[in-house]
Amino acid sequence: MYDPVLADIRYGCGRSLRIAPPDSTKALLAGLTAPDVMARAFPIMAFDSFSKDLLVNAYTLGRISRLTRDTEAEELALDQIRRLKRRARKLQSEWLVAQVARRMNSATPLRERLESFWADHFTARGKANVMIQAGSPYVESAIRPHLARRFEDMLIAVTTHPLMLHYLDQHASAGPNSPQALKYPGKKGLNENLAREVLELHTLGVDGPYTQTDVRQLAELLTGLAFTAEGGTEFRRPLAEPGAETVLGKNYGGDHPARLEDIHAALRDLARHPVTARHVAGKLAVHFVADTPEAELVSAMETAWLDTNGDLMAVYRAMLDHPAAWDPRPANAKQPLDFIASACRALDVPQDMLRKRVGIALIQPMRLMGQVWQQPPGPDGLPEADDAWLTPQGLAARLQWGFAMPQALLGALPDPRDFVETALGSRAPAEVRFAAGAAETRADGIGVVLASPAFQRM
Repeated sequence: MYDPVLADIRYGCGRSLRIAPPDSTKALLAGLTAPDVMARAFPIMAFDSFSKDLLVNAYTLGRISRLTRDTEAEELALDQIRRLKRRARKLQSEWLVAQVARRMNSATPLRERLESFWADHFTARGKANVMIQAGSPYVESAIRPHLARRFEDMLIAVTTHPLMLHYLDQHASAGPNSPQALKYPGKKGLNENLAREVLELHTLGVDGPYTQTDVRQLAELLTGLAFTAEGGTEFRRPLAEPGAETVLGKNYGGDHPARLEDIHAALRDLARHPVTARHVAGKLAVHFVADTPEAELVSAMETAWLDTNGDLMAVYRAMLDHPAAWDPRPANAKQPLDFIASACRALDVPQDMLRKRVGIALIQPMRLMGQVWQQPPGPDGLPEADDAWLTPQGLAARLQWGFAMPQALLGALPDPRDFVETALGSRAPAEVRFAAGAAETRADGIGVVLASPAFQRM
């Protein structure tokens, strides 16, 4: 059942000339708990460092500019803000290169794939100032450390993270009967965005067993969550709704002043809910296996979730132990980042070349293929369906990248007859092998392999 070539392609970041695939499901999973070599080799700034280095300065300069309107001091502050934003954009590009470099060089590539899945499941993006560039630090701090832990740990980390609070305007939410709302009537109000997305997207799903009353009660429970650039997430009791809130029939708080622990308790219960198990297990199966995965596969993953209170390693193991996970037929279409990163891994592109050409090699082509880096269309993240990616424009951009970019990144290209084996191994169809060998130039031969349906799919 286990196929090392398929493991590289479907559950990894593509085939590599240098890095052998894991030799078993056990080895594939063991990489998730091994030391995070890639994070050390290709570092991305943690969110705490991002806040201290960029966010604090941006907020401070913003206050100065507002307090010194129409003065030389305001102009100086605005100029410094522009410089800070340029630096943040440059760092964001460097972090994209680091993420692709991790995919190209990892001997435990399932970690990189899972990071992308969970980052999309818990979509959050900055909406103003340097927060727009905070996506990679958010993922590095709130998601990557929890990939092999319980789902509830990741759910708590992302729900209470400053970027999520900023994205869904939770930091401005106040309970209707909170001290702040009563002190400033009409100026402080309840915001349901975070509560709705936690229930609808992150846990129970859009058809989950909750009502608008549950959304409002959870929104009231979440009041008090806020953040500062200097200190990160904090709980502000003056914003919190007093008394107990009831979510899915269970009371939280009420016998003591509002506190952060009650929010954590509600999130843990949501993470362990059977409908959450079914919803999130189904999303995992769709992402890794097929747009319409076998019901038995999802059921096995759901059972593992319920038996272990959401131990993600058990859920991954249930997926990889199921025969449907190893169906040899080509499955999902690669999303743009998956396509480009797997091509770079097979070509063994030097990181320096990606850094020099990050715009034309990564950012612009991904945009043309339909994926704007760290700018998802909404809180539900990127679409999973193949037809969202295999559009005429998207396919044209993939063809253009495959035929032109390898030459630009490498100069001296490998023999296409060797490359087809590197990129696809035993999954290379005979017609692709023939076309690669018959191409007039090496660039055309490489392009044929990268443009083939066999390479475009997992």
